[in-house]
Amino acid sequence: MSDMITLTIDGKSVEAKDGETILNTARANDIFVPAVCYLTRCSPTLACRLCLVEADGKQVYGCNTKIKEGMEISTVTPNIAKERRAIMEVYDVNHPLQCGVCDQSGECELQNYSLYMNVDSQSYSIKDIHRPTQHWGVMNYDPALCIVCERCVTVCKDMVGSNALSTVKRGADAIDKTFKAEMPKDAYAMWNKLNKSLIGYDADACTDCGECISACPVGALVSHDFQYTSNAWELKKIPAANPHSSDCAFMYYEIKQESIDNHAQKKIYRVTNEPHFSTVNGAGRFAYDFENKVEAKDEVAFNKAIEAFSKADTIKFNSYITNEEALILQKLAKQRGARLVNEDARRYQEFLKNYASTSGRSLYSSTLTDVHSSNFVISVGSYLKSDLPNARYAFNNSVIMNKGAALYFHPVADPVMEKIGKKGKTTDFIYHDAMAQEAILYFILYKFGKDLPASIKEFIDSKTEKRTKTVVETVKEKVVEIVKDEETGEEKEVSKMVPKKVEKEVEFEYNSFIEEFGKDENFLELVDSMLAKKDNFSLIVGEDLITHPNAANLAKLCGIIDRYTAFDIVILPTQTNTLGVSLICDLADEENGFVVGYNEKADFELSALGDGDLDIPALNQQEGTFTNVDKKVIPTNAALAHKGYNLNDIANVVLNDEIEYTIEYTEQLPLTGGFKAVDFDSLPNEFGNDRVEYRGYDLSVLVSEASDDVELDLSSKIELVEDETVIYKANPINQFNEFTAIAHEFKDDLKSGVFFSQSAFDKLELQEGDKVKVEANGQTLELNAYVDIQITGEVAYVSTFEKNSASKALFDTYRYSKAKVTKA
Repeated sequence: MSDMITLTIDGKSVEAKDGETILNTARANDIFVPAVCYLTRCSPTLACRLCLVEADGKQVYGCNTKIKEGMEISTVTPNIAKERRAIMEVYDVNHPLQCGVCDQSGECELQNYSLYMNVDSQSYSIKDIHRPTQHWGVMNYDPALCIVCERCVTVCKDMVGSNALSTVKRGADAIDKTFKAEMPKDAYAMWNKLNKSLIGYDADACTDCGECISACPVGALVSHDFQYTSNAWELKKIPAANPHSSDCAFMYYEIKQESIDNHAQKKIYRVTNEPHFSTVNGAGRFAYDFENKVEAKDEVAFNKAIEAFSKADTIKFNSYITNEEALILQKLAKQRGARLVNEDARRYQEFLKNYASTSGRSLYSSTLTDVHSSNFVISVGSYLKSDLPNARYAFNNSVIMNKGAALYFHPVADPVMEKIGKKGKTTDFIYHDAMAQEAILYFILYKFGKDLPASIKEFIDSKTEKRTKTVVETVKEKVVEIVKDEETGEEKEVSKMVPKKVEKEVEFEYNSFIEEFGKDENFLELVDSMLAKKDNFSLIVGEDLITHPNAANLAKLCGIIDRYTAFDIVILPTQTNTLGVSLICDLADEENGFVVGYNEKADFELSALGDGDLDIPALNQQEGTFTNVDKKVIPTNAALAHKGYNLNDIANVVLNDEIEYTIEYTEQLPLTGGFKAVDFDSLPNEFGNDRVEYRGYDLSVLVSEASDDVELDLSSKIELVEDETVIYKANPINQFNEFTAIAHEFKDDLKSGVFFSQSAFDKLELQEGDKVKVEANGQTLELNAYVDIQITGEVAYVSTFEKNSASKALFDTYRYSKAKVTKA
């Protein structure tokens, strides 16, 4: 490959991509170089300086030094060993001796590196100051344990995009000047910085994802829920996938016995992840205890379930389900001739079908992994911060790590998203009318389309015109002055160039699509400036398009964008396994007759919440697979046992099968949906040191003939009369469903109702604890009213995460609805 180069590390010849760092190259080739402050997917901070190596005879830092063809690298020399040992001694200065009770003990990088560097004595000392523990949202920060490696700051900025953490100054005695002359220079520089700094916290920007806890190499940041509950080495790690959102991010359930009196009963104590490779959102990390506790099998209820399925006219379910369960429901519905109803997956299925009609491919062309690698990203129709946090992380990563640019289109104004990049330079946030999505997609075709079909080009041209405007330019003008020599009295001419502002009429091309989303001609100039040196384009589209009244045309426009622009597209699945269900099941648009519900209200209900007619296992009690947003079939494992029945037991009776485990259905997933005949136990589930994700397998993409047939029109705006406003169906951060709602970490602060910006809350003259009357979609409800400090503007959102939420009735099919909202 032309972009690969060869170099030598510790005598080993290795190949790596040109432009890669020494540290990442070494790691990818299983060569150890110590580093505390560096996270693989983030920018280097040079805080720890442990990654010192010698490259072509010169001592450099492995985390920020790029490799070169033929480079000779030594990872250890006598001087480097001396520096590293001194650095570790400095880290150990005044570090509290509480390993016996510290939550990080046993997996602490400070412990590990102190042993690795053979630190068995201390050469340095300084007076310490009191640094009290602080409580930050879902976590505790202990400054006494903090080594100010800045990994938490870096991951919050580079990966998450909240910028809620920063280094701040602290009072401390100055380091004795004699140390500067006596110490290795890197160790002294690191100590000088460490001695002056702590980590600061911005509560208004934090989204409680907990990624900083995962990134912390010591015990300075820990979930207050986990602190002092278990030693790390007592916990068994169960590899799994995030059950709450379609990223299905890799994570571990960490379990051990519930108590000393009950060794048989296991309990999840925490969820962890591999921060070098993947990011888990707050729901995945903290909403883990939603298992369905069943003491025994209820044969009476099971027999009633068999009877219910035998007479079912409709089977209704949602997409918080494994692929295997979806396949079983498909088989049960087919055997009975029943309707299979899942409105979430059906809408997504229809959107994919219409997208395929114009793109010529069964699946969208991009992934979140691709978005991470791109340098120009547009997001349309997704409230990223809440809908799919990992999509927001990818959006942020492309801007911050790839020196990219991005446009974020959405009606709900989001100051946390606005922390990404430099607003008005590398990023722009366009808060538009709720029905403007078609205009946005047509604008993308106008700006980026090449060789468009004649009908589409004609429509776009009808919205395009030439205009002139007056601009002020600075030009240099030659000015001649007479200068007199004071000594001789001689006069002479001196010319010089002086700046002068002049007005000038210039012609430019204007497109009226931008008026539909509230921008003017300056927006066109901004986009042009953002495009400089950009060559990798991603488009993220979300649920607002999938539920839109004109969703079919929006999907077709996405297909046209895929074919005629440089953008690759990712269509965000709305629930954990929406994509998988849409590829497995034949779905109907409405229910009728006798309805069996699977985690849905029905005439007979199977429920993982313990509130139905038959108990079934929750997703943390199941083995199986999900189909994630990256179009991968991902394995997940059961953390806890379920002592009741599962769907496979019912299928064995109704379908007259003899299948012992649900995962035996994994290799039966339909090839027509892009699945492969691979058994569950053969699915890989790890990351490599080369940063490649070896998890599951990629879906096959089916190719078909593509059409150019789209609707050449724009959707009408939502017309409001006096006292009406627009409300939006969305959930607070980290609340996705009825399972996150019962997790104890969030339960004490559970908020369900209408969420306003502070200005909109004040406009209605509301106080904390007030209720509002909401009239929308022919319904009237009285709901709790809250302020969300992380939104601005007039659009309020209404939560629907609770099971059988009454507030869903305020909306028809679209996420937006016009409403009258008054103080109750």
